[in-house]
Amino acid sequence: MKKTLLLSVVASTMIMAGGDIAPVEPVVETPAPVATGWDFGGQAVVYYQTRDSKANDLFSKEASGAAAGLQVHAVNKDIFAGIGAGFEVSGISDLYLAPEVVSYLVQSANNRVNAEDLLNNRASVDSGAEITQAYLTYAFGNTSIKLGRQQLPKALSPFAFSEGWNVFKNTYDAALVVNTDLTDTTIVFADVKGANNIFNLGNFSEVNANDGVYMLTAQNKSVENLTLTGSYYYAPNVIGTDDLHILWADAKYNAGSFNVALQGGTVKSDGFVNDTVAFGAKAGGNFGMFDASVAYSHVDDGDAGVFNVGGVKTPLYTQMILNQNAIKSDNDTVVARVGAKALGGKFGLAYGYSDLGSAALATDKTHKGSGKYQEVDLTYKTKVFNDSTTLFAGYVYTDDDRMKDSQNLIRVWGRYNF
Repeated sequence: MKKTLLLSVVASTMIMAGGDIAPVEPVVETPAPVATGWDFGGQAVVYYQTRDSKANDLFSKEASGAAAGLQVHAVNKDIFAGIGAGFEVSGISDLYLAPEVVSYLVQSANNRVNAEDLLNNRASVDSGAEITQAYLTYAFGNTSIKLGRQQLPKALSPFAFSEGWNVFKNTYDAALVVNTDLTDTTIVFADVKGANNIFNLGNFSEVNANDGVYMLTAQNKSVENLTLTGSYYYAPNVIGTDDLHILWADAKYNAGSFNVALQGGTVKSDGFVNDTVAFGAKAGGNFGMFDASVAYSHVDDGDAGVFNVGGVKTPLYTQMILNQNAIKSDNDTVVARVGAKALGGKFGLAYGYSDLGSAALATDKTHKGSGKYQEVDLTYKTKVFNDSTTLFAGYVYTDDDRMKDSQNLIRVWGRYNF
């Protein structure tokens, strides 16, 4: 937090005593620093990935994408009368890697193709920027209010949350009210009116034609090591005059060396031919430098599936790096994971298998159909430079038997926080 040093000078005074004027020497004092109230920070990110296909090889420009991002924020929790504010600006550039090295941006902020280069049959991209957070806050008693553009956490908003896998997180135009009056209980109400896109931070649009989505979540931690969370979403007039209702529950027990979790719910509307029902379970443990877990999820062939407004991932325990399209609808999925702390960071290995029904999306999202989907994720993540910088490297193998070929993806990024 920036601080301002104030220099106070007590000027000479004159004291009248018996008709004589006696000068008093000036006193120079340096008072304690006074905080401005604003907290500034941000992050700088470089991001690259390449994914092969039948037509394009790994590391070819046609198969590769990249982005460099700079994000800065300013937060003041008490500007006046308890009212706070926060602002965040996110900028994205291709660092002039297109079109020689990569063919697309992994994330943009309303970036445009450079018009002059386009005339010369090039495809370089202008830099772009967007205000990704801008909100006011106010707190009284055990209640806090946040109004404006902001991030939403998956733990409390499982069907409208900010995803962290890309350069920067997606955000929402929303009103958020959090209350903790009840012992060990958090009550959250949200009115979500707009959202940007995880691939384009500048592409803000109305949610449900500005009728919005309303959410009520209750989370309780009264029992040691046990977290119970229940969420209800209501979206009016989603399909004509028919409303949408989502009920979702999650129970996690974490005893440190051992953990288990259950989740499940439904997406319902009178406008659907079939409502969606989904559930899952997970169990895992820690064994010194190693950890391991296994997860299962089932989603039936309902019309909506399981989704995230503004993003592409799911709240399912079986979510991996790339399998979201396979597990959103009409499937049974099992994922096994192991991790090991080594070489100053953590290695991760995950294998997922999905048995897909006729309503399941294919990897390319162009068609649906039954089949099998397999994915292997191998990752390494570490922090360097006094934990100010996070480095990530990942390899992903996918085999969707509804596609002609298996695919390989390599993703690397670095994130410096300041």
